[in-house]
Amino acid sequence: MRASLLALAIGAFGIGTTEFVIVGLLPEVADDLSVSIPSAGMLVTGYALGVVVGAPLMTAAGARLPRKTMLVVLMAIFIAGNLLCALAGDYTALMGGRLIAALTHGAFFGIGSVVAADLVAPDRRASAIALMFTGLTLANVLGVPLGTFLGQEFGWRSTFWAVTGIGIVGLLGLIALVPAQPAPERGALRGELAVFRKPQVWLALTTTVLGFGGVFASFTYLAPMMTELAGFSDGAVAWLLVLFGVGLCVGNVLGGRAADRALMPSLYLILGGLCLVLVVFTFTSHAAVPAAITLAAFGAIGFATVPPLQARVMQQAAGAPALASAANIAAFNLGNALGAWLGGLAVAHGLGWTSPTWIGAGLAAAGLGTAALSGRLDRRSHGSHGSRGPHPQPGAELPTAPLTNAPGAGYGTHSIVEQKSR
Repeated sequence: MRASLLALAIGAFGIGTTEFVIVGLLPEVADDLSVSIPSAGMLVTGYALGVVVGAPLMTAAGARLPRKTMLVVLMAIFIAGNLLCALAGDYTALMGGRLIAALTHGAFFGIGSVVAADLVAPDRRASAIALMFTGLTLANVLGVPLGTFLGQEFGWRSTFWAVTGIGIVGLLGLIALVPAQPAPERGALRGELAVFRKPQVWLALTTTVLGFGGVFASFTYLAPMMTELAGFSDGAVAWLLVLFGVGLCVGNVLGGRAADRALMPSLYLILGGLCLVLVVFTFTSHAAVPAAITLAAFGAIGFATVPPLQARVMQQAAGAPALASAANIAAFNLGNALGAWLGGLAVAHGLGWTSPTWIGAGLAAAGLGTAALSGRLDRRSHGSHGSRGPHPQPGAELPTAPLTNAPGAGYGTHSIVEQKSR
């Protein structure tokens, strides 16, 4: 079974790498294709919007296919998208390849998590899902920095050739190592739609959009900010991304632990901390050492948001894990798109390389506001029940089913399932 999980992890590694690696290559892409850096930044927005559309669309389209078959189809589409990126002769073709690859993102993580859980005994499902999502974590720590280095040394297209190769390895692994999987039960997806009648579900999704939008407003323009303002060389960007990746791994784990102890207080604290770190970053980004230190802190606090944001959606959508998870994947990536777009808009209007970070701080503050509103509604709801009996408090233990069986739990699942498995 370990080999089957390895095949899933390789696919996750390739998808995670192709999503984020473009951030480190924006100057090279902009120069080669004769577009502005804000226009190149739209490649981040385009991918994110592709995930927003693709997560529910591809999940629904594959609802009647055997799960292994759907994973193979998704990986084949992923390969085709990255191959188009590698062959792209202009900006339009590159954007088209990014969009094609993005369509597979949410559905692969969602269906893959179900397959991973089914490969092992019930008491080991959380660990199996965590092992699959190790591929996504390694993509941020290793794949993105190495892809950035490769693109800077041999041209940005070489990075997409490498990701295409990773996709082929993942596809062959899925075919050879993952056992046949049954198709999901009919009607399951339709039955989950009712959960979206709850205002709290929409507030939770909005908090995800705004909170993670704050991260990506700044992160998208990290390369030019570090080279133009902090004084780093182009070659140092890859190492800075390693530093950021280490920070996000630490933050992801700590955010999961905090969310398990007290969900809403942790969410308030982390979103407030993100806003503060981004404000500080606008000042420290003008000098190399302070910029590097703040970057690591930004990675940690930025990705500490992920587990509580994921957990909040799962808490409010109890009983509808599959579609809620896919919707939250879409929400994360809508935040990516919003942050990248607003940051690029600010740069294009001559507001400078720190302007995306200011915008990120504003989005994080807005996310904190929606979280506070949601928490207030929680308290009001619990108070109105009076003597009708006990009710779970905000931040109470989440149902385990969404974490072990949820298609689409792409961001934050690694940390959450690790906590539930202990």
